[in-house]
Order: sequence, then C-alpha cells, then structure tokens
Amino acid sequence: MLTLGALLYPDFELLDLYGPLEMFGTLSDEVNIVTVADSTGPVASTQGPKTVADTDFDNAPPFDLLLIPGGIGTFPALENKALLSFLTQQAIQARYTMSVCTGSALLAAAGLLDGRRATSNKMFFSMVSGQSDKVDWVENARWVVDGPMVTSSGVSAGTDMALAVIADLFGTERAEQIAVFTEYQWHRDADSDPFVRYLNQGSVPG
Repeated sequence: MLTLGALLYPDFELLDLYGPLEMFGTLSDEVNIVTVADSTGPVASTQGPKTVADTDFDNAPPFDLLLIPGGIGTFPALENKALLSFLTQQAIQARYTMSVCTGSALLAAAGLLDGRRATSNKMFFSMVSGQSDKVDWVENARWVVDGPMVTSSGVSAGTDMALAVIADLFGTERAEQIAVFTEYQWHRDADSDPFVRYLNQGSVPG
C-alpha cells in the first residue's frame, strides 16, 4: 500500500487537487490518500468549497507520493516557511513528488527542482519560472518527469500527469482502465501542451 499526501493551503485550485485524486482514488486497495495542511480541519479552495486536512505538517506520516496543487494561493504560500520545510523533508523519501499548475513554484522555492527540468501553468509561466533560475523550465510540456519530480502544466494537465504516474507504478493497462472508467480523454503526449499558445497571458486577481 502506497500513501499519497495531498497538500492543502488556502486558495488552492480545486481541479488541481481533485483531478489527480479522482485517478489515484480508484486505486483504493493500493493507494491510501491523506490530506495535509498547516493545521487539521477545513481549507478553502479558490472556488470556495473546503477540503478537510486529515493531518498537519508535524504529524504527517512519510509519504510515498506527494501531490502539490496550484492556485492563486500559491504565491502567498511561497512565504510559508513551514510549508516549504515540509515539502523538503517529505520529498527526500517520496517515490514521486507531483505538482500541478503553479504548484511547481513551491517546489522551486524549496530548491527541489534545482538542476532539473520542470513545467507549470502556461498562462502564469513567467511568474512561476521566476522563482528559480536553477531550473530548466520547459514551456511546451504538458508534464515533465525528472527523476522523482513530476511537474504538470495548468489545472486539467494534472489529471494527465496522474495517469502517467499510475501507468509507471501499476502499468499502462491499469491507467487506461481508469481513464475509461472515469470517461476521461487522456492526453498522453507529455511534450506537447496545446495551451502553450496562451503563454504568460494570465494575471493574478488583485
């Protein structure tokens, strides 16, 4: 049984979190999902609905898999030293540390992407890539795998990434079965993101 830690922080993006968790959640006999935040209890998403954190940073178990969503809350979270320290400690032992959208900014700020290839949300790409010049930021990628670090482009790309990780862990046939079961059209080309045409056209609400 693998344990997946899903990070929560205020104003996370709902689909960043729940798209991948829908895919991993179908593997309930093999993957146990634990939500984690600064403190236990409800954490509000950008869209409003709240998700309950099962545990806090200090009491979290070691995670085999780690999922970091993005969202407009990413940028305030960059100042959260406890969060960055938690990511650093957990990533050491995790088989895969996965980020969706602007979540890669948190990994970059923690120094976990130094010397690696990575990607992020295309509309806010420069805001994320500006977090570190030690990362080889890949604009065109839908998702990037570099060792234990897996970063995806914006929002829905996280679901594609999750299926790719599932294919690696449990086989392509299993990932395909999950895509069919969830009636999801899996974008399988990691190197091509159709949304790169909107590069840096986004803005954070003030």
